[in-house]
Amino acid sequence: MGVVASAPAKIILFGEHFVVYGEPAIVLAIDKRAYAEAEQRNDKRLCLRSVNLNLAGYFENGTFKIEQGDAKEAKSKFEPIKLAVAKVLEKHGENVGLNIQINSTVPVAAGLGSSAAVVAAVTAAVGALLNVKMSKEDVFRTTYESEKIVHGTPSGIDPAISTFGGTLLFQMDTGFKPLEVKADIPLVIGDTGVERSTRAQVEKVRSIKEKYPQIVEPVMLAAREIVLRAIDALKENDLETLGELMNINHALLYGVGVSDESLEWLVNAARKAGALGAKLTGAGGGGCMIALTKNEELERVFEAIQRVGGKPFMARKTDEGVKIERT
Repeated sequence: MGVVASAPAKIILFGEHFVVYGEPAIVLAIDKRAYAEAEQRNDKRLCLRSVNLNLAGYFENGTFKIEQGDAKEAKSKFEPIKLAVAKVLEKHGENVGLNIQINSTVPVAAGLGSSAAVVAAVTAAVGALLNVKMSKEDVFRTTYESEKIVHGTPSGIDPAISTFGGTLLFQMDTGFKPLEVKADIPLVIGDTGVERSTRAQVEKVRSIKEKYPQIVEPVMLAAREIVLRAIDALKENDLETLGELMNINHALLYGVGVSDESLEWLVNAARKAGALGAKLTGAGGGGCMIALTKNEELERVFEAIQRVGGKPFMARKTDEGVKIERT
């Protein structure tokens, strides 16, 4: 029996895209988790298996061998995990072989931070297995370094929320600040099933900003004001105001070109079915949308999203970050 650890996925409640230009964003850990089980081997091989992606392979002497699934996909998904394991082994001071099995309940490439949740869970599991003292800060740094392989220059939002959980206010120049949120935040998340590249969406916003700076800069100021108002609404448990702010935030994101037809169908369906507010979350251009919904309307909003072709699931905020499930 190995050590099992888990880490949460996330949604961006407010401020995506504008965060790249120094504006604040509010990020929420949700109760969908990625699980990683680690056990030691007798040889020096690093064997990785992802149950939900049907991928398996191993690294040995610097080369990768595929055992299940597409070799190119497996290598790109497993590379960040390998880096994280190497960092823990460095602290351990000895190279040992490991079996790592990943099982994630988080949709992939949907803007929910699945890769960071997986890496944080693996880092914690391997650390606990080998009795390496890994503080939350260590798990965050290791996950952040690994995310660079996936995203080039990530903001650090995904590794932070997967590690620490809860609700965070994030700004490029000041980093993370935990927000005290007592409110339960009932959400329906709708996955469009359309995979997209975060990088391409970020580039799209950049080119619009360069072309129309006098138009886009006031949009960014509006996005900042939304976040500031939302902090107060969260503290006061004012879900109606949060919903209205989500609708305005979505309109700004639509304005800079990162919504698409797949998202608009789901957002409109959720609002018609009684959601307090609905918006895309993450990079846009596909991926997921979120609908803030009163408890008694959850089923109706869920069904409305399903009817127009989305894959809905219910989620709530969680304060639990990365944790050991079993040793």
